[in-house]
Amino acid sequence: MDQTESAEEDGVFTTISLANDSDSGSTVCDSKLDCEQVMMNADMEELSARVDAVKEENLKLKSENQVLGQYIENLMSASSVFQTTDTKSKRK
Repeated sequence: MDQTESAEEDGVFTTISLANDSDSGSTVCDSKLDCEQVMMNADMEELSARVDAVKEENLKLKSENQVLGQYIENLMSASSVFQTTDTKSKRK
């Protein structure tokens, strides 16, 4: 995102244009507070998109973990190493 810093001359704020790479238009800021609001809104949108991406990745990893867990359980049940033994018959 291409942003231009605000300049204050004699107590008057100049109009600043903030261009967003993903948007062909630009947002015009009439005051320092307006510029801060525009930048915070853009940051909020970026954070929201990041949260959505992390949630999606989390769901994918949970699904993969379930598959791997089931695979490990199947391997363990098929292996004689992990089979339960009767401890009473071995002691006799």
